[in-house]
Amino acid sequence: MSERRGLEIGVVAPDFSLKDQDRNDFKLSDYRGKKILLSFHPLAWTSICSKQMESLEKNYKRFEELNTIPVGISVDPIPSKKAWADNLGLKKLKILSDFWPHGDVAQKFNIFRDSDGFSERANIIIDEEGKILFCKIYPIKEVPDVEEITEFLKKHA
Repeated sequence: MSERRGLEIGVVAPDFSLKDQDRNDFKLSDYRGKKILLSFHPLAWTSICSKQMESLEKNYKRFEELNTIPVGISVDPIPSKKAWADNLGLKKLKILSDFWPHGDVAQKFNIFRDSDGFSERANIIIDEEGKILFCKIYPIKEVPDVEEITEFLKKHA
């Protein structure tokens, strides 16, 4: 039997502070009162990860209407995240660098793949009080369904 990945629904999410592609700080606890979608992706510059981030950008307004801030997270360094965000045309979406300590946030959420050196592909929703509301790990080669997330958020508005 394999070890359960992710964290239990209802537990307080571990707080963290990471830099986004523009070197701005993003501290989870600063966003209490809003839901946060942490959309973990293995590596920048890969086609499935690109589609995952483009989907969040395209649906950003829908997330705002659901009192939710989506953010992408991967182990890539900030300069790579910046170039990738510019290449994808991301205007609103923050993509956070979990580069150093390497994969620290992914490890705190129990979704770091030690043998690969990057996180699982996962969506984790943190509620307005900082508790985990949703946690799903996807097959590494599958783009997460944004409709699944928005429908879940509508039911938990």
